[in-house]
Amino acid sequence: MARILSVDYGKKRCGLAVTDPLQIIPGGLATVPTSELLAFIKDYTTREQVERIVVGEPKQPNGLPSENLARVKAFVGQLKKMLPHIPVEYYDERFTSVLAHRAMLDGGLRKKARQDKALVDEISATIILQDYMNAKKNRI
Repeated sequence: MARILSVDYGKKRCGLAVTDPLQIIPGGLATVPTSELLAFIKDYTTREQVERIVVGEPKQPNGLPSENLARVKAFVGQLKKMLPHIPVEYYDERFTSVLAHRAMLDGGLRKKARQDKALVDEISATIILQDYMNAKKNRI
């Protein structure tokens, strides 16, 4: 099997998470400046076998698209051109930042660590991937 990669896309930086090769456990991979994201993913996919890429779909709490959706769609378009052999899926990312902060609190991280936006983005990508995997498992 190959890994599943998830992206929490942001205007300045993006959190990335990935599963193990057996697709059992997701974990944080990195936080990358948005300007370097495509190059990072291209490099990563040449070193690791990636079956699918899941991109957080930004929505407002009421389900309407958020202002970041246009940037995410443009990124996904570039990603599909660059890696046409890897399917790309959207997955609802509502509340992932809130859940990431809660996980950091529950994990006992100090205030300074909780203010690290890069860490929040990476944890958010991990939550997106875990939720995606749970939804996929429930469909089977």
